[in-house]
Amino acid sequence: MDWFGDADMWLARLVFQRGLAALYLVAFVAAALQFRALIGERGMTPVPRFVARVPWKAAPSLFRLHYSDRFFAGCAWGGAVVASGLLAGVDGLLPLWAAMALWLVPWALYLSIVNVGQTWYGFGWESLLLEVGFLAVFLGNDEVAPPVLVLFLLRWVLFRLEFGAGLIKLRGDECWRKLTCLDFHHETQPMPGPLSWFFHHLPRPLHRVEVAANHVTQLAVPFLLFAPQPVATWAAALMIVTQLWLVASGNFAWLNWLAIVLAASALDLSSLHPPPALPGAPLWYEVVVIALTAAVAALSYRPVRNLLSRRQSMNRSYDSLHLVNTYGAFGSVGRVRQEIVIEGTTDEVPRPESGWLAYEFKGKPGDPRRLPRQFAPYHLRLDWMMWFAALSPAYGRAWFQGLVERLLEGDRDTLRLLRRSPFPADAPPVHIRARVYRYRFTTWRELRETGAWWERTYVREFLPPTRLR
Repeated sequence: MDWFGDADMWLARLVFQRGLAALYLVAFVAAALQFRALIGERGMTPVPRFVARVPWKAAPSLFRLHYSDRFFAGCAWGGAVVASGLLAGVDGLLPLWAAMALWLVPWALYLSIVNVGQTWYGFGWESLLLEVGFLAVFLGNDEVAPPVLVLFLLRWVLFRLEFGAGLIKLRGDECWRKLTCLDFHHETQPMPGPLSWFFHHLPRPLHRVEVAANHVTQLAVPFLLFAPQPVATWAAALMIVTQLWLVASGNFAWLNWLAIVLAASALDLSSLHPPPALPGAPLWYEVVVIALTAAVAALSYRPVRNLLSRRQSMNRSYDSLHLVNTYGAFGSVGRVRQEIVIEGTTDEVPRPESGWLAYEFKGKPGDPRRLPRQFAPYHLRLDWMMWFAALSPAYGRAWFQGLVERLLEGDRDTLRLLRRSPFPADAPPVHIRARVYRYRFTTWRELRETGAWWERTYVREFLPPTRLR
């Protein structure tokens, strides 16, 4: 079929595949380094306990066949090795069928992790990585021109990602309609980055321009992805610029980077490098790609219905394989930032005047004098969930008690998730308490006078002094 492949998109496919492989690598490394304290055999929400109560059909995973921390680590590091090979271009050295099989491996491994990851893996970018990773299986290698249908499906994912985020903003918090959300967002977002303080202090008229530009990029520009070239390239390039702005202003794991990689698949880069001579696709490959397209079209019914619904869901998967999902972000924006500060003491009888020492997390705000760090695309799962727990204790019901117990035990895997513990693992505190503080960015004057990036005030007790029983 002459229409089946588009050789001019060869370089765009290459950029997309290498970018996706890099993000797979980040995701697997993050899983390998964090799982023991979160979902391991002695974790806060252990995998064995989860698979015992959730049916296979609801969460298919290799770890239903067998689970041990060693096996999980092997799968995570094995996924990282495969991702590294794909990043190096190993798929280009293989026959088409073998390259497709190789791309299927990280998808299956990461699906197994996400489906037992529970609340720690309940973020929209997990489903996004799986949906995009599944489509990448069918994108082919240098034996065939990039299939037009798969390129179209990748744009369909990007369309739902951007348009869904735009719609949920218009339907949600009125500050998006008033163009005032960025007066608060940079300060109250889940995990600020090193430039967030400066973004927050941009002139308010510029914040209005930022919000208006965001509406255009998310509500109008996505339709241009399906226009002929070079219009689709211009639309994708504009989305990349917008996503880089978001990368600079905060830490959203690999969400923005995956959006950039998706947009790269729509760029016509043939003027930079003439496409090589690519043979025609074999019949079996054409049949498989057409069947994939039909399946995605059928599975898109519920995500499209959600887009059109006044009660639009923000991030949701409609099947246990995360093949076609719905996306959205920040339908509401907080006006006040609250943070949970966890402290410990070695006093046998805790008193207000006891020497309470604070645990410092890697990403979430703690010490007011510490400038937020850049971690994205790496995902600090515990830090993110601490932000949610500060919004409502209900978000921490399944795991916060387990966190406190492990800190009281001096659990080394848990302590590795932190930036600094005031107590060594072999001499843990006797009591731990948690308190809620209101945080706000300091002004330029306050920063010069105090050297502090944050100003905080005590709000309430989150957890009274607690000890192991």
